[in-house]
Amino acid sequence: MATLILTAVGQAFGGPIGGAIGSILGQAIDQRIFAPKARHGPRLGDLAVQTSSYGSFIPKLFGTMRVAGTVIWSTDLVESRSTGGGGKGRPKTVNYSYSASFAVALSARPILGVGRIWADGKLLRGEAGDFKSATGFRLHPGDEDQQADPLIAAAEAAAPAYRGIAYAVFEDFQLEDYGNRIPSLTFEAAADAGAVTIGAIAEALSGGAVAAGATPALAGYAAAGDSVRGAIEALADVVPLSLADGDGRLLLTAEGGEPVALGADEEQGRREIVRRGLGQIPAEVSIAYHEPERDYQAGLQRAVRGDGLSARNADRRALPAALSAGAAKALAEFRLAMLSTGRVTATVRLGWRRAALRPGGRVQLAGESGLWRVTRWTLGPMQVTLDLVRAGAGPLPDPAATPGRPVSQPDLPHGPTILHLLDLPLADSPGAGPLLFAAAAGAQAGWRRAALMTSFDGGASWQAAGGTAAPAVLGTALDALPGAGSALFDDRASLEIELASDAMWLESRDDDALAGGANLAAVGGELIQFGAAQPVGDRRFRLSRLLRGRRGTEWAAGGHAAGEGFTLIDAGALVTLPAPAGSIGGEARVLATGISDDSETPAVVVAIEGASLRPPSPVHVRAIEAAAGAIAISWVRRSRQGWSWPNGSDAPLGEESERYRLAISGAGFERFADCDGPSFLYTAALQAEDGAARPLTVSISQIGTFAASRPAALILD
Repeated sequence: MATLILTAVGQAFGGPIGGAIGSILGQAIDQRIFAPKARHGPRLGDLAVQTSSYGSFIPKLFGTMRVAGTVIWSTDLVESRSTGGGGKGRPKTVNYSYSASFAVALSARPILGVGRIWADGKLLRGEAGDFKSATGFRLHPGDEDQQADPLIAAAEAAAPAYRGIAYAVFEDFQLEDYGNRIPSLTFEAAADAGAVTIGAIAEALSGGAVAAGATPALAGYAAAGDSVRGAIEALADVVPLSLADGDGRLLLTAEGGEPVALGADEEQGRREIVRRGLGQIPAEVSIAYHEPERDYQAGLQRAVRGDGLSARNADRRALPAALSAGAAKALAEFRLAMLSTGRVTATVRLGWRRAALRPGGRVQLAGESGLWRVTRWTLGPMQVTLDLVRAGAGPLPDPAATPGRPVSQPDLPHGPTILHLLDLPLADSPGAGPLLFAAAAGAQAGWRRAALMTSFDGGASWQAAGGTAAPAVLGTALDALPGAGSALFDDRASLEIELASDAMWLESRDDDALAGGANLAAVGGELIQFGAAQPVGDRRFRLSRLLRGRRGTEWAAGGHAAGEGFTLIDAGALVTLPAPAGSIGGEARVLATGISDDSETPAVVVAIEGASLRPPSPVHVRAIEAAAGAIAISWVRRSRQGWSWPNGSDAPLGEESERYRLAISGAGFERFADCDGPSFLYTAALQAEDGAARPLTVSISQIGTFAASRPAALILD
């Protein structure tokens, strides 16, 4: 590059001889400043592998590229622990999670921004800038006035600002999704707005010493090397580039400028022309590149000569560039044509008057058709020797090509969290205190999880409660559901439900499946089962063939209003939240904080009734006239451990002892009695003592280990 500048200066002061002397001096400077050294730029695969080795090259990005970058700073893994579960006879579980903070250098020149980010090949940051895993994120674009990142500055005594280096900082990156290790990241980094030409790349790398001429455009390029030529030599192997002296700067073009006609009388000595056979050159050229339509994954386009002649070796080139499939195909076909025409070479010797000719320039030889490209220039005694190659490839073709089938991941935003908090009898074994159940999901299909915080003192203090489980199927009742009994199928009523997300679905199940507990759902405070789920619109289902008041919730089967919450009960989608012992009658507040939830998201509040501690109410309460005017009252107990009846035997008690509290009330009196069995004899003497007169109300509660059941009632007329 410096060669041509000093050639022009030498000619100005000493004519052709001065130009030749200037050319020799320029070549020496060119070797020191612009010529490539042993270190080469990145190969195609280098951009996909994240490194953290000291001294690793950091490419200079142009256009838009997908690069892995180099980790330039990181903390140790930070361990967090949370305790969950526990209950009567069950140990608590301690869960560990890990996070890390680190910085990744992306480009050795400024960039405009970062689009998508992939972690271990999975989409971490979407097109809209939303993250799929929890992390803090900051981008430093590489300006010369950028300041040190505050996190790095807080951790390091002398934090570098990395001016001129574009880098990204991740703070408290949650590693649960990646095996509790820092994943390999790749970034869609935009350094320039739109495509960029090879000439513009050379102009930027040379600091303006090279001007951009007519050269092909690239969607993106990762330049690295110890010189301008070294940075773009991978491109020069495919697209012939030439430098011309123009307007005080070197002009880089792909056309070689205007051809120079050489007369036969100018040649000194015999012309040497060598013609090789087609079988001596490759019959196939392949170009490996980055394909934007396939998320910048490696692509390959081939051009094959159709003459049927075999070649010794295929010509393979890998470009650290982002190209369309058509552009890569065009380069392959152009290089194949160039190799075909380039099998004819020539050597001519001219006088010093032609010392201004340079490699990359084009000439016409007297007596030979077509153009020739100068590949080598040698200055000898009163003579200039030019090595030439026939340059008949013509302009770049415009072939049709396909990038192949993309294997892209759906870019689904996480969206806000929907949380349902249930105080229902869903545990077979009670804990030491009330158990609440959290079911969470999102209105958008990309929702995955949220962190939970609980408060049992009105929000004065909060405790971490781990994370949500798998996304639940949640919705809202669109109409009212009338009351019904719990003993038989309710085939008259139906309930329309609108689900929270298009990703959710409900299915019909047969009676055998229902007997096994299928399609259990919470509507308000009642647990129901549904045999039929008929789709009636977007996210809407009509539920029918209902079983009401399941698991002892018949007390809530008196009817429901539109707008009540719907939760499909799935053990894999529920998180158990223990409440403190003695908290019945108080309130629980639960916050669910996902990636897209902000600090203004309100807590879900529920009154603690202790449904997990209560035995189910007794059933089949009867009163019959006995001997001597007595009333024999009896009932059948139920057990939280016996919702199914597999073998006809009595259900297990499920409590430490069998006890009941019976109350008989009437006009002006109320009698209480404790029973250790499912019967009570209300004798004539007791009736006289109470002054009992009908109607009488009999209510019975089972006294469980931790709480009493809701009462079962009977009215005696």
